[in-house]
Amino acid sequence: MRTASRERGRVGESLCAPAAAMGTVVPSALAVAVALALPSVALENGLARTPPMGWLAWERFRCNVDCRADPQNCISERLFFEMADRLAEDGWRELGYQYINIDDCWSAKQRDAMGRLVPDPERFPSGIKALADYVHAKGLKLGIYGDLGKYTCGGYPGTTLDYVKQDAQTFAEWGVDMLKLDGCYSSEEQQAKGYPEMARALNATGRPIVYSCSWPAYQGGLPPKVNYTILAENCNLWRNYDDIQDSWDSVLSILDWFFTNQDVLQPAAGPGHWNDPDMLIIGNFGLSYEQSRSQMALWTVMAAPLLMSTDLRSISPSAKEILQNRLMIQINQDPLGIQGRRIVKEKSHIEVFLRPLSQAASALVFFSRRTDMPFRYTTSLAKLHFPEDAVYEVQDVYSRKIISGLKAGDNFSVVINPSGVVMWHLRPTTLPVQPWHVVRQQVHSEGLRPVLL
Repeated sequence: MRTASRERGRVGESLCAPAAAMGTVVPSALAVAVALALPSVALENGLARTPPMGWLAWERFRCNVDCRADPQNCISERLFFEMADRLAEDGWRELGYQYINIDDCWSAKQRDAMGRLVPDPERFPSGIKALADYVHAKGLKLGIYGDLGKYTCGGYPGTTLDYVKQDAQTFAEWGVDMLKLDGCYSSEEQQAKGYPEMARALNATGRPIVYSCSWPAYQGGLPPKVNYTILAENCNLWRNYDDIQDSWDSVLSILDWFFTNQDVLQPAAGPGHWNDPDMLIIGNFGLSYEQSRSQMALWTVMAAPLLMSTDLRSISPSAKEILQNRLMIQINQDPLGIQGRRIVKEKSHIEVFLRPLSQAASALVFFSRRTDMPFRYTTSLAKLHFPEDAVYEVQDVYSRKIISGLKAGDNFSVVINPSGVVMWHLRPTTLPVQPWHVVRQQVHSEGLRPVLL
């Protein structure tokens, strides 16, 4: 989403009451995270079985097309060649960051004589095929941007319904590996027809192309206008909400919307079909060190795509350390693919989030919205609805410190910095029953208890 999101304001605002009363455990707690069934039918192109990881140009570089004044930072093949070099040479690729994604403003202002999309000849003189070849030679994948309207959000040629098949074929011939399809200058009816039509057209090319849709963001992000079962049948990932900006307020607004509406959004996500809260802005200008750690942890607990939008040529060591945290990435890429939930919202402005993982493991994030001083938060796993007779080995995701033999009934304390997080990976060493998995369960009026198979 681009201009349209800003004109509309915050989608879904005031449409749903907060998910938790202050100072209480969210009624559905752990159970809903593991109990709600995923959509029974999904887009099965075999792609995006874990959340896609890589780099996306938009938030950091926008629609800067003035290559004479700013050749290093304009939207040009040079920028993408250089970012591909950094992903391949600076340790990103080996961690799973494999996509180099072009966003808006890459094309010429007009289609060619055959009606085909073409890149701007001055900024992409080698062409997209050559760029894709370069990216592939580095062991990476290339993503590109389109829009289901007459124009893209930046005013470049869009993909109207009569061009869907042709543009899908063009992208495949170029060797594109991911398509992000925006929705500026398109109607609700055009979107309802065009997004599924592009899914079919991409599959018909025979080339594996991950499909990212902005469809729900243009329809308010919530039922009844958004049907997440249909969405998962057509898209590998989708933008639900507003564009992220380079600010902590923007990150918080996204978090608030996603977790206020978690009962709708959480069951929609899973292998091959993901909610996308937008790019990681770690390494830019708007977040403090603590806030950067928080975005990484909270995006990970949401099973969100990890698409960085920062200058990898000059990224700081501290930002790089956050983004290259191996245990964090392992949690994000967990093959079970369950999106986490907020399970506690305290009057003290502390929130707790839980993501169930494979092999009966879990991730917990303790998040502080406080702005005064570090806060000591005391609780127990039993209070967070973990099985009472289980014993866990805990590893702090950032400090890497290990706590062995933590019983569910043991009280513990974590010290959380203002706007910061403490994140734990928990592995059971004594299991009372078999591991968790996604199961169906009746939702009782008194809320849900943890579900174990």
